[in-house]
Amino acid sequence: MKRFAWGPVGLVVAIQVLVLTLLSGRYGFHRDELYFLAAGKRLAWGYVDQPPLTPLLARISTDLFGATPYGLRVAATLCAAGTVVLLALVAREFGGGRGPQVLTAAMTALAAFVVVDGHMLSTATIDMLVWSALGLVVLRLFRTGDGRWWLAIGAVIGVGLESKWLVLLMVASIGVAMLAVGPRTVFRTLWLPAGILLALALAAPGLIWQATHDFPLLTVASGISEDDGAENRILFVPMQLLYLSPAVVPVWIAGGLRLWRDPDLRWARSLALAYPVLCVILVVLGGKPYYSAPFLLLLAAAGAEPCLRRLDRTSRRVLPAFWAVTGAAASLIVGLPLLPVSALAPILVVNKEQGEQAGWPELASTVARVQSQAPTAVIFTRNYGQAGALEYYGLPSVYSGHMSYADWGPPPETTGPVVVVGPYRPEWFRECREVAAHDNGLGVENEEQGVKISLCAGTSRPWSAMWGELRHYY
Repeated sequence: MKRFAWGPVGLVVAIQVLVLTLLSGRYGFHRDELYFLAAGKRLAWGYVDQPPLTPLLARISTDLFGATPYGLRVAATLCAAGTVVLLALVAREFGGGRGPQVLTAAMTALAAFVVVDGHMLSTATIDMLVWSALGLVVLRLFRTGDGRWWLAIGAVIGVGLESKWLVLLMVASIGVAMLAVGPRTVFRTLWLPAGILLALALAAPGLIWQATHDFPLLTVASGISEDDGAENRILFVPMQLLYLSPAVVPVWIAGGLRLWRDPDLRWARSLALAYPVLCVILVVLGGKPYYSAPFLLLLAAAGAEPCLRRLDRTSRRVLPAFWAVTGAAASLIVGLPLLPVSALAPILVVNKEQGEQAGWPELASTVARVQSQAPTAVIFTRNYGQAGALEYYGLPSVYSGHMSYADWGPPPETTGPVVVVGPYRPEWFRECREVAAHDNGLGVENEEQGVKISLCAGTSRPWSAMWGELRHYY
């Protein structure tokens, strides 16, 4: 086993942390982050659309570092840095020395997927760390045959299930591959059931919450498949080529081929098969293309050593630098708030999440002006981003029927005025008039630009009578 290149890998991590930290507050919160802030104020063992870990991290990060984008995104930055270290360790697991480890660290830090999810806190941010950790401990099990690694595997899976259930897709794809091409001997140990029990114990709080609430997370997942499944299937292959960087595609392809062909790595062969198995599962289910992106990082770590080996001394110095520059130019501009907000239009074609970080203070100001016409009015929003923003910026009496916001209502029983943000059904409210249309003033065409804000005299029925009708997941 080669020595770990702590110095150069640490330098890559230090640069990554510095860049992410300096840029973490340039725009503003993402709509999902505003939702996590709201959920973090209402800590629970589960939420309709996610397990409890991400809101908990949002709460811890903002309590320690402040309820600002800088403070919240400390957690995201640490997850991204941890992912880089873990992938460098994966490259070492494949026999890579200093060069492959550093190349893997650089490719990971500059991967578009890592840059985007390292910039803002999301369930995907934690997922990429969990999948990287799971890949490492699974490889340790394969290489050593030591059944005690099942405990580490169980621990990672258990923590992953408290963030997002997607880790089960990785488990399923690797499990199918192991049954097909081995190593099957690692199943013949009592450490396996011990690892399963540990995973279930760690995941139990979130699983029990979901079970006692009729598994709303499955309802959300099926809605994603129904609404976006066709688009996800069409975009699946093209997006696999973009999530790390087009310049890195030859590396992860080389990694998959190496794991399949190299007799010295026969013990890791199932990892090469697991990726196409995962892709088939996602296409069948209509899952989002980015769900498989963390697996590409594992394949790229396997491909770093053969790619460097095929280069002569000059190319070995020049080509990785070229990859770093091209990767930085694409990933950083697309994934980080480097451009003025007014220049985001071409970026939004590739990464619409940039635009979802702009315009929230302006929306709050617009709604506040409408509410000033009826100071006692309840504010009812169409989605959790709107509700989270208005709550964050201090507006009173904010409610929504979207996702877990529905569990935090209904408003107090009153027939008083209502400020409605977004579309609504006429039968819900009475005597409504459109008062304003939100304009962020930044020239950013995001989901909230142009949203209509109405002032209604009241509800058509008591809130409690219609609240179930107002709940929605999409």
